[in-house]
Amino acid sequence: MVSRAFYFAPVFRIMGLFLVALAVAMWISSMVEAIRQAPDLLPLLVSGAVTMFVGATMLFATGGHDVDLNRRQAFLVAGGTWVIMSIFAALPFYVSTLKMSFTDSWFEAVSGLTTTGATVITGLNNLPHGILLWRAITQWIGGVGIVVMGLAMLPFLKVGGMQLFQMESSDRGEKFMPQIHRMAGAILGVYVLLTIWCALALLASGMDAFDAVIHAMTTVSTGGFSTYDESIGHLRLPAVEWVLVVFMILGALPFGLYVQFLRTRRLAPLGDAQIRRFMGLLVIVVTMMTLWLCLVDGLPILDGIRLAAFNVVSIVTTTGFANADYATWGTLPVVIFFFLTFIGGCTGSTAGGVKIFRFAVLWQAVGAYIRQRISPNEIVMPSFAGRRITDDVTTGVLMFALLVALTVTFSSVALSAMGLDILTAVTGSATAVSNVGPGLGPIIGPSGNFQSLPDAAKWVLSIDMLLGRLEYFTLIVVLTPAFWRD
Repeated sequence: MVSRAFYFAPVFRIMGLFLVALAVAMWISSMVEAIRQAPDLLPLLVSGAVTMFVGATMLFATGGHDVDLNRRQAFLVAGGTWVIMSIFAALPFYVSTLKMSFTDSWFEAVSGLTTTGATVITGLNNLPHGILLWRAITQWIGGVGIVVMGLAMLPFLKVGGMQLFQMESSDRGEKFMPQIHRMAGAILGVYVLLTIWCALALLASGMDAFDAVIHAMTTVSTGGFSTYDESIGHLRLPAVEWVLVVFMILGALPFGLYVQFLRTRRLAPLGDAQIRRFMGLLVIVVTMMTLWLCLVDGLPILDGIRLAAFNVVSIVTTTGFANADYATWGTLPVVIFFFLTFIGGCTGSTAGGVKIFRFAVLWQAVGAYIRQRISPNEIVMPSFAGRRITDDVTTGVLMFALLVALTVTFSSVALSAMGLDILTAVTGSATAVSNVGPGLGPIIGPSGNFQSLPDAAKWVLSIDMLLGRLEYFTLIVVLTPAFWRD
């Protein structure tokens, strides 16, 4: 028993560190409540104190232990940290004056930390500023955490084909913490700079200071929490929408590219295979949607471009902002938006979804299979971004795609059994596993939210959000009985 405790001490130490950071964020939110003399000052202070006590206890109890992780411990950190943080992140909602149930509090916290953006809260326009800030902070923390995990941890764990992005140094041993230490500081610096620039641009575009800070955090993190029930459509400020379009795209690009620029002062985004495909997809779909809005719905060309660009970028980057109810645009746009839900941004970004590189790998794999059927003696060596796509990468991507399909299928069946209509059940499952936010239909569409869903449905969707954000395998492996055997 003692040896097992020592073995997992580094894991508890890292989790304790995250909880301490979470507690500090709660206290920052409480400062806003104190300044405005709002009623949720005490709930935020108490939540921060409880979280700090648990986190600090974990840190002190594991003091002196090496924080380097092997592969098994890394799975536990990746799979368990988001769950532990979600439990404590739910406290401010649960004890606040909103009087939310634990299910709703858990759902909101999971949605925040996974940067999904689905919400069960109504009346955002009149919500206490401290709670609004706390919602945004959960997404901001979740966004930077997922970037570090996507660039350093998932390639090391070879999850879902991510070994394609594994650094050469990662193959030299079982330890990978030095790799995270090298990257985390640079990533955080870039992340903070993008957030500041976004806030300043929003401020210059007509937003007030508080809204600019909130939306900057939830845009760069591609999370999508807003301070209005009508999301960005409440403001009706085209300049704000274009600023958000730019920073949603920046949040969905590989942060490794930004780090590379800081180190080498060279930036060649069009030379990156993911970015070329990502930007090409956006141009094609925005053009198609603009033509539909102008030719079929009769919108002026500038309005058509703005509405198409904002909502397409919002869904593809998995941000989930909305400036219009695109579910009313017609059958073809609704079908397109449904499939866009699964795509996501680039690997190493804050965006969710399947990711552009996996679609590219699947395309290459299908092409290689067809060529080998035509010419059995031909040696086909598919590649992506100058790297050979090995069999284990292809297998990882195929398994990931299979898990996405199975999760959406089983979740849709479960939600349907709870009495939800088929549109809500299917699109709710899809938007949860892709961490997008709004689904389709009158209940959970761009003009609705998840508040009216039964508690059981919220738990199913919470699990979907965690599975999708943690790339499935990191959580599934930890839940496997064999993982816990000596």
